Formats: sequence, structure tokens, C-alpha cells
Amino acid sequence: MPDESLADDPLEFRSHAPGYWPEAAMVHWNDPKWQLKNRINTLADLEQHLDLTDEERAGVLLAGSKLAMSITPHFFNLIDRDDPDCPIRRQVIPRLEEGWTAPEELSDPCGEDSHMPVPGLVHRYPDRVLFLVTDRCASYCRYCTRSRVVSGVGEQQLEIQWEAAFRYLEKTPQVRDVLLSGGDPLLLSDSKLEKILTRLRAIPHIQFIRIGSRIPIFLPQRITPELCEMLKRFHPLFISIHSNHPKELTTEVRDALGRLADAGVPLGNQSVLLRGVNDSAEVQRALVHKLLMCRARPYYLYQCDLITGSSHLRTSVGEGLEIIENLRGHTTGYAIPQFVIDGPGGGGKIPLNPDYVLARDDDKTVLRNYEGETFDYPEPSEAPAEALAELKEQSTCCS
Repeated sequence: MPDESLADDPLEFRSHAPGYWPEAAMVHWNDPKWQLKNRINTLADLEQHLDLTDEERAGVLLAGSKLAMSITPHFFNLIDRDDPDCPIRRQVIPRLEEGWTAPEELSDPCGEDSHMPVPGLVHRYPDRVLFLVTDRCASYCRYCTRSRVVSGVGEQQLEIQWEAAFRYLEKTPQVRDVLLSGGDPLLLSDSKLEKILTRLRAIPHIQFIRIGSRIPIFLPQRITPELCEMLKRFHPLFISIHSNHPKELTTEVRDALGRLADAGVPLGNQSVLLRGVNDSAEVQRALVHKLLMCRARPYYLYQCDLITGSSHLRTSVGEGLEIIENLRGHTTGYAIPQFVIDGPGGGGKIPLNPDYVLARDDDKTVLRNYEGETFDYPEPSEAPAEALAELKEQSTCCS
């Protein structure tokens, strides 16, 4: 059965401006400050544009106690107002189910708080750190891994000790890779972001810097030529974007990603596997193909973390494996993300793949390909001593 979220051509780039805001002149629409000022933040804002379901209305009323609601006009324009199961809608409009905590869910599903040598700095892997530089985003995903600290209404407040964090990095030479995240680092002003990058680049053993951001998707107007020129000064610098559905990749997003790519910034995409959003091979195939057209390589497909109130959005692990199975061999390897689970409680990223290795022994490995055919790959043979001696004798004769 075709995926209804792909009713239109999934590879077509469209502009949805100004959509729900017909009174907005394009000069305002393309201004990131206007976009932030006109975000949907309240139930009244939302009901001006959408007929909410009972579950959505109850979810919005409860959202202030868990994770704030905020949606940029750009992203809101992608919502199908006639479809309560719209994949864009499910990502950003709260639902009643968020209020229920399943027994397996955790407030800190990735165990970040227990790996903080300094508030705001997570050091879990030997050679890299996660630097949480803000607790705010342009819009708030309802499956946010850090909902406990993001948006300002969760159970914790994000504490950042800037100088202590920089001193820790200066005194920890094994750290060669810093990932800026939050919240969303690209929501910071150019000058604030530049100061952070300058301090990091002054530390000799930090080889490269990464930024994790959904700003290019939620607020592509923020990706200005001035921002890109500033980022060029800090190479090697990578940006991981976050797109879950091909509908999110509008002409504005494509152009914003193009500006980053033209500035020499390698782009990778991290998706979260979400029920009713992208849990089909058809949607995932359209997404990864469209990402490549935007010059962003599919990087990770995450099994949704055990976030408090997320059970209605989580899928089975088997569904993720099946999606990878239906991508591999049917599209270029550049388009296939690595399916991963963050080990609950702080185990780090664990890669998962379909079972392509069927058997192994001392002589061979038995493999299967994407078509189900099996192949024996023999272990390397040791050349007999007498054969080597004969070859050596032949080479002596040749000299």
C-alpha cells in the first residue's frame, strides 16, 4: 500500500511560503527574526490555523510541564491541516500520549548527566566530547532526547560553566573532536558562535569541530551568507542536520544547505525512526535520495531513545532493520544511513545491521546478499614454504 505521506512527488522541491501567513510580505518571511517572533507557542496560536484533535488539545495543555511547544512558521507551513496523522504534525504538535511514562522510559535516556566532568560538557567517548551550548531551539521536537533540560520547562535547567569547560578541554589532550549541540547551536548569534569556535580552535589538540543542528530544516532563513563566511574560518568543521521526512526538504532548505556546502562544510543527516512519520522503506528511500540532492549524506538512522512520554512515537527495532534491508542493494551506498541504538543509560551508539553473516568457521564466512543469495568467502591461505622457496629460486635465476 503506498505511503499516503508521499501523495505528491516526494522528490519535488517546493516552497511553502507564506502559506498559513498570507499577510506576510516575503521580506518578512525571509527574515529569521520575523520567523522566531511569529512562532506558534500557545494553544490560541495553534487553533487559529488548525482544527485540533482532542488528543492534540490535551497534549498542548500539558506541554508546559514537560517540553514547551514552539513551531516556526516555515515548518508549520508543511503541516497538512486536513490530516491529523500528517508526519510533520506528529513531530511538533504535542499529544496526550506524551503525558504517560512507560515503565522502560528514562528522563536521561543516553546517560549524559553521569558523564559530565563539567556542567554542560559530556565526555563519554575517549577522544570526543559533547558540548551543550544552549537549551533553546527554533522549534521543539516532541521526541527530544534532552527534553529534561531543553526549552526551559523540563525537570532540569541546563547549566553551562563556560570557562571550566574550556579549561577541561585544554587539559585533556586525548580530546580531538568537539560536537556542539544543545538545544541548537545555530540559534546563537553569529558573534556568540564565533567566540565559541575561536576558543575551541585555540586548543591545539582539537582537530575538528562538529555542530548538530535542526536550524537548516526549521529555520533555513538563519543560514545567511554572513554565517557561512564566518564558519569557513574554522575548518575542518562539520554540520549534522536532522531531517526525518522528504516533505521537510523545501526549496528554502535546499538553498540553505547549498550555502553551507559551498562554504566547504560537509553535511550529514541524522534521522530518528518515528512511528507514523518515516517508518516505511518508501519514505526513507525518498528521504535519503532527496538528501543527496541537497548535498547532505544520510549518516545515522536512530532508533528512538527511551525518552519519557515517547512510546506512541517509537517503533520496533525490527522495523528499522527491515528498512535498511530494503535500502541496501536498491540504492547507492551513499544513501544508506547506519542504523544505531544509543545504549539505554549511557552505552553509546551501537550499530545494527540485518544478518548478512550466516555462519563463520576457521575456513570461511558464509554471507548472503540483498537478493538472498549465499556466498562463501574463504579465510586467507598461507603459502607453503616449498612454494615460496621455489619462487625465490626462480627470482635468483632471473637476476
